[in-house]
Amino acid sequence: CTVIFTRLATKDLHKPISILFCNLAVSDLFSSFSGFWISMLFITNPDITIFGSKDMLAPYALYTTSILSTIYNLVSIGVERYLAVAESMRTRFRVARNHSIAVVFINWVLAFFLGCLPLMGWNCLDMEKSVSVLYSPFCVNYLIFIAIPNCVVAFIIPLFTYLGIIIILRKRKLRMKACGQATGTYKSAEIQVARTSIFIWLLALISYAPFFAGVIFDATNHQCHIDLYPGVYIFRNCTAMLITINCLGNPLIYTLKLKTLGAKLKALQCLSINRVRACTI
Repeated sequence: CTVIFTRLATKDLHKPISILFCNLAVSDLFSSFSGFWISMLFITNPDITIFGSKDMLAPYALYTTSILSTIYNLVSIGVERYLAVAESMRTRFRVARNHSIAVVFINWVLAFFLGCLPLMGWNCLDMEKSVSVLYSPFCVNYLIFIAIPNCVVAFIIPLFTYLGIIIILRKRKLRMKACGQATGTYKSAEIQVARTSIFIWLLALISYAPFFAGVIFDATNHQCHIDLYPGVYIFRNCTAMLITINCLGNPLIYTLKLKTLGAKLKALQCLSINRVRACTI
C-alpha cells in the first residue's frame, strides 16, 4: 500500500516502468488478500480446504489469478528494462506510458481468464478420478496446464532479458574503454543489474519452486486425502507462506529503495508548503 500510494501521488514517478511497478504492488496486494481469505476459511472450516468444496472455488480462483498476474508483471518488468537499455541509443522505438498501460491490461485479462477457468466449469466437483489432493476441487490436469507453462515463462524470459542487459552494458563499457572514456557508470550499472537479477532468481526460486513441486507430486500421487494428512497439507500451507513472502519481497527488490521512497514520502508531507513556494516563484 505504501508503494502504491507513493507512486500514485508523486508526478515524477508516472513513468512507464513506474506503472509496471505500481501494478506489481497491486498484484502482490491481491495475492495477500486472497491468501488471507483462504486462511480464514481454513480457520473456520478446515475440512473444506482438505476434502474440497464448492466454497473453495472462488478463493482458489482468485489466488491463482493473483499469482499469474504477479508472474506476468515480473516478466513485463524484465522485458521493459531490456528494451529501455537496448533501445536507449535509438529513436525508432521507445517504451511509452500507453505501452505500459496496454501491457497491464493484457496481463490482467490473461490472468483472470486462466485463473477463472475452474469457475467456468473446469473443476472436479462431480468427479473423483482426477481431483487434486492439495487444491481440491481443482483438477490435476488444470493445475499442470497452469503451473508448467507459467513456471517456464517466469524463469526463462527473465533469464534472457537480464543476461541481455548485462551483455549490452558490458559491450558498451568495452567500447568506451577502447575509446579512452570513463567506464565507471557502466560498471556500477552492470553490478546493480547483476545483483538485482540474482535477487529476482533467488526469490522466485524460493517462492514458486515448492508450489511447482507440489503440483508434480499431486499429478503422480495415487493416495487418498486421509493417508496424506497432515504432512502434505502442512507442506501446502508452507508453499502459500512462501508465495506471501514473495509478495513482501517484490517491493523491497523493485520499488522501495528505502532512500528514494523515504525522500518521496517526506516530499508528500511537505506538499502544501511546496505548492505555496511554487506559486510564489
